[in-house]
Amino acid sequence: MPRSNLPSNPFPAIRLATVHLPRPSLLRSALPALASLILLAASTGCRRSHFPDVPAGYHEYAYVTNGSSNTVSVLDIVNLRQDRTLQVGLNPSGVAANPLRNEVYVVNSGSSTVSVINASANRIVATIPVHRLPYFISVEPSGHRAFVANSGSNSVSVIDLDHRHEIAVAGTGEQPGLARISPDMRSLVVTNRGSNSVSIFSVAPYEDVPHPGPILHLRAAFPGCPGATDATILPDSSKAFIACSSGHQVMAINLSAAPGSWAARQDPALTTDHILTLLDVGLTPVHLALKPDGGEIFVSNFGSDSISEISTWTNEVLGTYTIGSKPVQGIVSSDNSTLWVANFGADLISIYSIDDGKLVATVHTGSAPDALAFSADEHLLLATDARSGDVAVIRTQGKQGPALFTILPAGGSPNAIAVKAIANHP
Repeated sequence: MPRSNLPSNPFPAIRLATVHLPRPSLLRSALPALASLILLAASTGCRRSHFPDVPAGYHEYAYVTNGSSNTVSVLDIVNLRQDRTLQVGLNPSGVAANPLRNEVYVVNSGSSTVSVINASANRIVATIPVHRLPYFISVEPSGHRAFVANSGSNSVSVIDLDHRHEIAVAGTGEQPGLARISPDMRSLVVTNRGSNSVSIFSVAPYEDVPHPGPILHLRAAFPGCPGATDATILPDSSKAFIACSSGHQVMAINLSAAPGSWAARQDPALTTDHILTLLDVGLTPVHLALKPDGGEIFVSNFGSDSISEISTWTNEVLGTYTIGSKPVQGIVSSDNSTLWVANFGADLISIYSIDDGKLVATVHTGSAPDALAFSADEHLLLATDARSGDVAVIRTQGKQGPALFTILPAGGSPNAIAVKAIANHP
């Protein structure tokens, strides 16, 4: 579900751990003072005592798009302080870091552009025009190209990141909200919210000297996904899963195997794109959190305060469990053991043990937590707080377990976040 549509943007049952909270009256009286102390600390930085050491000269930043203030907040997550604020285009709504170079890309929905940030210097170095109402950007693993869904023009743009300009555009369904490139860079999956459909494109290999053929070729289109919104692709690029937010389902799609590949030789049916199944989940599924090993997906069901667990091997729903008020996004730790869920309606992060199949703790945030990102070492979880205009910094490990460490200021309506560790070379 696009953020603009949010109030701002086989297990039989879940086993819930008891979490003891202060009485509401005491909590309300303590919060203003607590917030003042946290924000005062954030303005000068916090000491990283008991955190892993980092090499001399190491830098790591979080880039937060602030939709209503037309800015990006750059947060220093080594020294835990705000580094600077960058002016970008109108209504920034998506952000992604280049995996191979020190650049970050910001989608400006209101001005139909993409801002390029040099992450070594933290300054804007280019602005790339795209088309009407771009919303999301996906950078391919090679770092050479990016793909932008243009919701207002029913198209997807291909951007050459080496030369910083658009090199191709292709028509999609109505109101595409997301265009996600597969890990093998052969397939582009586009969710079309307006036409309740999914478009699958073949992607030509990157070449230093472009070949004369089209970069994108429409390979398949599938209707029957009401309110198509988020999508995730398995690490082996064999399947895509789509959240059909208005239909309360997740669509599973087989992505065609490369001709001559092992999979294609084993089963010729795998050489075509086709729908595998439609899975019933909770109400208004808005986000899909994939385990890094690709074995399971956790669906955030915004309308039913729950998560659904999907086996990507059998294409089955293993269970749906209560998690918190209006879950909007999840993220899984790199060891595949823990799911963290932002509860937009409760100002909480829920911590769900995947190994044990139960909710184990909650951590308070600012108002309306939304987008999530880990630091590079995963000792910190960052949560953008859409209503309070800040970022909750949660310590994921400690003697007392996960806890809110500090809150860093951002801008108006922060809605997306990307983390970039800065290499020694530009």
